[in-house]
Amino acid sequence: MDFRPISAIFNRYSSSLPPARCFIFMRFPLSRLVAFCAFAVTSLAGQALAGEPPKTQYVLISFDGAHDNTLWTRSRELARKNNAHFTYFLSCVFLMTKQDRSGYKPPHKKAGASNVGFALSRDEVATRLDNIWQAHLEGNEIASHGCGHFDGTKWSTADWKKEIGEFRRIVADAYRNNGIGGEPEGWRALALTGINGFRAPYLAAGKPVQDVLKATGFRYQASSVTRGPELPQMTDRLASFGLPLVPEGPSQRPVVAMDYNLYVRHSKAVEAPQKAAEFEARTYKAFRAAFDKQYAGKRIPLQLGFHFVLMNDGAYWRALERLVSEVCTKPDVKCTTYGAYLDQLQNTGSNTAHNRS
Repeated sequence: MDFRPISAIFNRYSSSLPPARCFIFMRFPLSRLVAFCAFAVTSLAGQALAGEPPKTQYVLISFDGAHDNTLWTRSRELARKNNAHFTYFLSCVFLMTKQDRSGYKPPHKKAGASNVGFALSRDEVATRLDNIWQAHLEGNEIASHGCGHFDGTKWSTADWKKEIGEFRRIVADAYRNNGIGGEPEGWRALALTGINGFRAPYLAAGKPVQDVLKATGFRYQASSVTRGPELPQMTDRLASFGLPLVPEGPSQRPVVAMDYNLYVRHSKAVEAPQKAAEFEARTYKAFRAAFDKQYAGKRIPLQLGFHFVLMNDGAYWRALERLVSEVCTKPDVKCTTYGAYLDQLQNTGSNTAHNRS
């Protein structure tokens, strides 16, 4: 039983308290009067004052690259089972075969260059295109990760304009260029105007790419890193999101909330399947603690990033699946896309100013 003063308990949850019944417990002498408030709900975390609806806790889960068709299927099933929607940052080279790679002309590289390869066959591309379209129809978001996964830190505005243009063109023409029939009505509209979110490879953001994004119909970029969960910053029509640093491991050192960063920390980016269970547990614990902190506090959206790669024998995906199954089904939690969350902010007139947790 917690015999702290009632004010201390109230202050902790003052932003969002449920209906409560407070009982006074007397101890003599009377100067040692203490209070205990027994709440008539199962959880205090993030609930509203009596008569007020609880504030929604948003979780924004994204995948970079979006190539492996097995993981397309796995992620879509995860979303469907748990009332969740994800953002897929697509690399356009995975809609081209190696034989056709000369059709991609990246900045400062020879035609057909790529740091992440290309599709292995047209059949693979066809399956991927179907996954992308079905994910879109299911309410997930298709966004851009550029094409060849190059570090654009030193790129100019012209360089980024070229890369973004290549992305839209290659995605729009994917069915035709690969000789694949059955292009869905609306595919080209999705590619040319419906994709309006961007994450730079290596999180290499800067003013040139932001200027190009604003000029070419993008609503947001998600290439930043923040000290903890933060609201997006809005500057001149472009929202900027950042993956948070979260405490992790025995020493609770901060790490970017993304599977690759954990992979580097846990095993120096070298596969260590014999320790996969340990890494899975550490990842789940870190992400769940980050969620719980926001859920019991300010309820700033929690952003988590992943790749279509099963690093350390799939440890990070299994941690994700456990987390999603536990939190995305809560009535006051919405696991949604960056675009849908931005819609919510703009429709309600919510403040999108920088707000650190």
